[in-house]
Amino acid sequence: MTDKKVKVIADGPYQVTGGVALDLLRYITNHKGYSVDYDRMKKYPERETYFLCRCGDSKNKPYCDGAHKQVGFVGTETASHAAYDDMAKCIEGKLMDLMDAEELCSVARFCDTKSGTWNLIETAENLDAKDIITHQCKFCPSGRLTAVTKQGERLEPYLPQEISMLEDPLIHKVAPIWVKGGIQIEDANGKPYPVRNRVTLCCCGKSQNKPFCDATHVDE
Repeated sequence: MTDKKVKVIADGPYQVTGGVALDLLRYITNHKGYSVDYDRMKKYPERETYFLCRCGDSKNKPYCDGAHKQVGFVGTETASHAAYDDMAKCIEGKLMDLMDAEELCSVARFCDTKSGTWNLIETAENLDAKDIITHQCKFCPSGRLTAVTKQGERLEPYLPQEISMLEDPLIHKVAPIWVKGGIQIEDANGKPYPVRNRVTLCCCGKSQNKPFCDATHVDE
């Protein structure tokens, strides 16, 4: 554990402390619009403490400019504090298994390539398919999907403790906020959420699973 932390401010922004690096990543998509990788577009200046917009109305994104007060933003958190294992269901496959916590989905579309992760789990019979499934799961920013070997090993990616704003070229929007590497997230009442390697936070203000992204931004 480190002193890096994201604190949800009641009806306000996210307070980030501990000198967490911040950058902007864009999904790299194929001809079908499915995501295959990330491209770093910008690195923001290093700051020990900063505040990220949560209401979606800041004119100084990704930073908060106080717009939440002007628009009357209500940021009441509705997400549970359940651990990933309690949210995820396990899908058994031929060569490997899949843990799937659907409520965490931020629709990054890495799972849509090569006929889709779920289809591959059910039909995969060669090492190439295992590699594709592993890639799809590891690149899933929200951590909804986790590839699991038949020996029970969870194939989590190594992610440094940093935060990325995610830009989706398909919808021409920057959303959500990708928190990586096991940074502690604390709710507005001071209660910590279970630490996870990959988490996506809402920054459009419309999620029904605050503070986490529920992909509402995709349909706006």
